[in-house]
Amino acid sequence: MTGQALSKMEIGVDIGGTFTDVVCRTPGGPLRLMKVPTTRKNPSEAVLKAVEAMRETWGLDPAAISRFAHGTTVATNAVLERKGARIGIITSHGFKDILEIGRQLRKAVYQVILQPETPVFLAPGRFRREIPERVSATGEVVTPLDEEALLAAAAELVEGGATSIAICFLFSFANPAHEKRARELIEAAHPDVMISVSHEVDPNFREYERTVATAFDAYVKPVVDRYLADLEGGLATADIAVPLQVMQSRGGLSVARVARERPVRLFLSGPAAGAIGGQIVGRSAACDNLITIDIGGTSADIALIASSKPMLRPEGLIGDHSVRVPMVDVNTIGAGGGSIARVDATAGLRVGPHSAGSEPGPACYGRGGQDATVTDASVVMGYLDPGFFAGGSMRLDPRLSEAVIDEKVAWPLGMSREKAALGIHRVLNAHMAEGIRLVSVRQGIDPREFALVPLGGAGGIHATALARELNMTRVVVPRIPGVLAAAGLLAAPVEHEVSATYTIRLPDLDRAALRGALDALDERAGRLMEAERIVDTAIRITYFADICYIGQSYTLEIPLDPGAGDLGARLYELFLEAHDRVYGHSVRAPARIVSLRAVHQAGGSAVLDEMRLAVKEGPVEIGTRKIIVEAYPDWVEAQILDREAMPVGYRFEGPAIVQQPDTTTLVEPGWSGVVDAAGNLVLTAH
Repeated sequence: MTGQALSKMEIGVDIGGTFTDVVCRTPGGPLRLMKVPTTRKNPSEAVLKAVEAMRETWGLDPAAISRFAHGTTVATNAVLERKGARIGIITSHGFKDILEIGRQLRKAVYQVILQPETPVFLAPGRFRREIPERVSATGEVVTPLDEEALLAAAAELVEGGATSIAICFLFSFANPAHEKRARELIEAAHPDVMISVSHEVDPNFREYERTVATAFDAYVKPVVDRYLADLEGGLATADIAVPLQVMQSRGGLSVARVARERPVRLFLSGPAAGAIGGQIVGRSAACDNLITIDIGGTSADIALIASSKPMLRPEGLIGDHSVRVPMVDVNTIGAGGGSIARVDATAGLRVGPHSAGSEPGPACYGRGGQDATVTDASVVMGYLDPGFFAGGSMRLDPRLSEAVIDEKVAWPLGMSREKAALGIHRVLNAHMAEGIRLVSVRQGIDPREFALVPLGGAGGIHATALARELNMTRVVVPRIPGVLAAAGLLAAPVEHEVSATYTIRLPDLDRAALRGALDALDERAGRLMEAERIVDTAIRITYFADICYIGQSYTLEIPLDPGAGDLGARLYELFLEAHDRVYGHSVRAPARIVSLRAVHQAGGSAVLDEMRLAVKEGPVEIGTRKIIVEAYPDWVEAQILDREAMPVGYRFEGPAIVQQPDTTTLVEPGWSGVVDAAGNLVLTAH
């Protein structure tokens, strides 16, 4: 359709460490795909370059765009790279050091030199202030807010360099009046300073967790606000008038204006979109249980989908720190096509977590990269066609890969170039297999009962090797695996989740009081949905209760149906079932509700019919190439297959290389493949 205006175009953009992926959908028409190099200094530039490329290549009419959805790693990267704002924390008198004290638990108990295991870097002692004020656990004002002390504390923090302030008063979730007043005063005195208040970020009990979530929100807020403002401005300049939607960590979309107000909910934004994409693939392949691994240039994101639903967790791990924000259960590790291989001082081969990224990228990119990477190893072993990388948009130089593998790995280890390249893959695959075990075996789940779904530009290269490592016998390769996270954005619902502390023993549960608490949650969530311009009749509402045994420290999220008969007893039985499933045991001891949660959703797709792309005319078998695989001591002949020309029902045997514009799939000897009715490539071990 080059040169012709498209209509009703929906665009999903996912930014990775190496490439920015674009999927364009015209309902009822074919998907269009694009990959452009990520611009690390300002990721929004790559998005705007992609928009310009769509105009030139497809004749895109900006006025025809009906939706623009985006997955971003800006918030996560700000934390991992320690590039967030300089923040200050203002808290109740006597609680200045709550961030440093934490829970007094240590992961590494035998270290001689102790390092902080709480996120003290967010606000060292000189950037924390305590002021006179106190609210009781029941919401009564015990000590009025000292407004003069508050303004003095804020002035000291701002003069010291703070550009963002987190306000976290004791029991503000029971009565937020002091936090609201504090925000008003600081905004009036320092209009350029951004403010996060705990009763909005995380209105739940547990002082340390609430402080951490609020501090992280303040830490990333200026970064996220600036990024989304730049992107919105760039899209407006490009005449794209639709609101920018951003993926949240729980797997739902939000307009950028709301996302900028709650940036702590953007952690794992991109990986969450990949999990949604995997969910679509599972449904289309009639596979309810699957493990997705999204391997890009910098990292690998691993998620588990059981009974067609991504696993969720009440708090996520960002770097080494837990943040109490609901997230899709994604395990992110530093492993990807750009992961750097090196020989350490003990003559051991190490791969990752550092990555060459897209600038300069692997040596074979010809952009000045001097390190041996996994992509260079893939070139040496014959897995990648140098003339068809990223659909031919980038040409690789095999000579540079060979030289850097020789210099950095083969010669120091005294082995052949091919064995060195294979060793790089084996080390990385072992690392990723352990990451898969973290979301499966260590949670009592047998990965052999699941299918593996490889995503990302490098997912297909490692799929059968990973499955073999884990004794998995089925791999489902989506039709567009390299850009599936971007496609997942187009299938995700608009969603807002709100929660509140609600402490009561299950036998004492009162239906009328519960209904009142849920109505209050619905009112808060409704205000967020209003910003999405969605009518009430289109909204789906679900409720959850966080329940634990009395005296227990941690809760389980239990679905709540407020209309169910004998509600307390029903919740108790569901809690016992969940406790037995998660922890392997349960006892009929007293339990209580700790908090309530309301989730409002609208839209979303169970499948994307447009992913069933038309079969290209031409031969499927387009040649042969010698490759290196682990089971064989020498080069083996592999058939080269064109994925775009494969009809439904097409069958083949490994070894084979399946090429398509967005990725390459290695099918090792001992595996067979077939194209199912939805266009997925299903690989089965013999």
